[in-house]
Amino acid sequence: MLKGFTHGSLACGCRLTFREGSEASPVTVVIDQKGPTCALSLHVRDLPLYDYREAIRPPTRFLSIEEEGFEEES
Repeated sequence: MLKGFTHGSLACGCRLTFREGSEASPVTVVIDQKGPTCALSLHVRDLPLYDYREAIRPPTRFLSIEEEGFEEES
């Protein structure tokens, strides 16, 4: 599943490791070692990083059903 990737590094100096995740997210990214110059309080050693992008979250509002047979008047 991880296709050979085990570690990575961020621009702030932190080192990442990739672990098997859950059914909802197949890969978990964990801070393996915090960089000495990293000022981000979200980077804590041995804690996973989470992606809060809107595209990954389920919709929070009802999606309307598209109407069929709609044509523009000319």
